[in-house]
Amino acid sequence: MPINRQDPYMQKAIVTHFDEIEPTECPCGTTRRAFAVPENTTATIHLVDISEDAKTHYHKKLTEIYLILEGGGHIELDGELIPVRPMTTIFIPPGVRHRAIGTMKIVNIPIPAFDPDDEWFD
Repeated sequence: MPINRQDPYMQKAIVTHFDEIEPTECPCGTTRRAFAVPENTTATIHLVDISEDAKTHYHKKLTEIYLILEGGGHIELDGELIPVRPMTTIFIPPGVRHRAIGTMKIVNIPIPAFDPDDEWFD
């Protein structure tokens, strides 16, 4: 969905600081979600601290792009383990069951904007 340029919130660039966003629990560990406001339906960007007990999940609508910043381990994609290290990127389309295995810090870009109602577990 395009950004509504009629909405005063979306008429200019938006600047945020991850260190000013409260962390939230998520299936992967903890996340700080920038641009996660109802007025924005285009995309969000998350700084995620992956924990050892990340849960396998999927999305019916969201595509996610991961960028591994720190740490390493594996990304499990529909049961297949893919080794990852810093500067690895992963494109995860809707419907792909996924989780990170290992302790790492990532950037996650959900497109369209993150919707907490689009997290599914088997």
